Parts: sequence; structure tokens; C-alpha cells
Amino acid sequence: MQRINIALDGPAGAGKSTVAKRMADKLGYIYIDTGAMYRALTWKALQVQVDVHDEQQLVALLNNCEIRLEPGENGQKVYVDDEDVTNPIREREVTNQVSFVASHEAVRLEMLRLQRELAKERGVVMDGRDIGTHVLPTAEIKIFLSASIQERAERRFLELQQKGEQITLAELEEEIKKRDEIDSQRKTAPLRKAEDAVEIDSTGLSIEQVVQQIVTLVQQKLGGE
Repeated sequence: MQRINIALDGPAGAGKSTVAKRMADKLGYIYIDTGAMYRALTWKALQVQVDVHDEQQLVALLNNCEIRLEPGENGQKVYVDDEDVTNPIREREVTNQVSFVASHEAVRLEMLRLQRELAKERGVVMDGRDIGTHVLPTAEIKIFLSASIQERAERRFLELQQKGEQITLAELEEEIKKRDEIDSQRKTAPLRKAEDAVEIDSTGLSIEQVVQQIVTLVQQKLGGE
């Protein structure tokens, strides 16, 4: 069967990673979490005290460390220089700094090279902020996954509650608004919907409902060819 590339974009907390993982499992495709790659670099920068606003230092750091994505028993594992950082890169300190790291043009250009290399064999589900518009502009299926700020904040609130972290919904809404602003206003490859992308608003929908909508699009695409 023909293998295609699927680009899944959208703002923070829209459910991209969860949907992309389910899609990859259903199709037998490879899942590439580009956000995890930026988070891994952000985590490394915080560890070695590199300023997240210093583009040159961040590029030097990226070129001198190895970021790997590997399948694991419970999902994708993320490694930086052979250290498993799958959980640390999801901590709030990283979450609140990653948009600054991702805003640098030189950092994005180097990440772009790595991401396109991972997708060259096709059969990939890749999620991020600029996949359909910049990383994989020729992807056969492009999805822009959105959700209200309130719903995204509530989803994040539940995740953090399970981890025992104390934060209010109002604080989370402000953090998400700030990330949306940084992501959509950055100079290089800003967050935006590709002209040929299908937008799915996941507000009020289950993960399985969203996945099924995309599976239907994939089946229509493959069936038509």
C-alpha cells in the first residue's frame, strides 16, 4: 500500500501529540514529535545555563548534542546525549521556555534539516507548529488541530493535577495565551494554518473522534489514488 506523510499542526494543548500517536499506531506509520525535539533542546539549555534568548549559543548547543526519538513500550522515548529526558521535557519550566527557543531562525533551520531527514522515507505522522507550512509542505494530508483556550487550559490542568502540581486554571490560560502569541508572531515559520490544510476543532470531541475524522481523510486520499 502506498505510504504518505501526514502533517499535523496546531497551538499548544490542542491534542496534537496524542492524536498523532494514535494515527501512527492505526496506520503502522512512524510518529515524529517535533515539539519534543525543541523541548529537548530547551531542557539541555536550562541544564547547562544557556540563555534561551541567545540564538548563537543555542545553535552551538544543538550542534554539539544528540537528540534522538525512539519507540518505547509506552510510547516515544526522547534522549539527549543518551540520557532519557522523556518526562523532564514535559515539566512546566521547559514548557514556559520552549517557545522562545523555537522562535530563533537559525535553530529552526537546523531542526528543519533533521526533521526532513526523518521523513524522507515517507509513512510518517509529524506534529508541530509549522509542519504543513514549512517542514513538510508537500505532505499529502495536512491537518490543523485547534481547540478553545479554555478547553486547552482544562486539559493541561488535569494533567498537572495528576502530577501533584499546584496551579490555577486562570494561570494556565494566561500561559497558553502567551505561548500562542509567541508561536504565531515569531519571524520564522510562525504558527498558522496551511492553505490546503483541513481544520478540525477538537473542542468537545474525544481523541478517538478526532482520530477517526483524520483516518477517514487518509482513506479517501489513498482510495482516490
